[in-house]
Amino acid sequence: MAFAVVVDLYISAEEYLKWYSHSAQDVYTTARDGRSVRFPAKILQRFVTREGIKGSFLITFDETHKFQDIVRL
Repeated sequence: MAFAVVVDLYISAEEYLKWYSHSAQDVYTTARDGRSVRFPAKILQRFVTREGIKGSFLITFDETHKFQDIVRL
């Protein structure tokens, strides 16, 4: 069964570059419902601006906890 979480993120451009430059790096954060979430930093690439990444995102995973999709809310 697939599941989704909503996360609120603020990551500076400099911090994101540190993560992204290491292809195996994951982002660790807490979802709005209190669950701990880990996902690859590379999924955020399309949301990076000069200021970094800021906003709320809906992240969907499959039944094996593999990333499926991310949408800015």
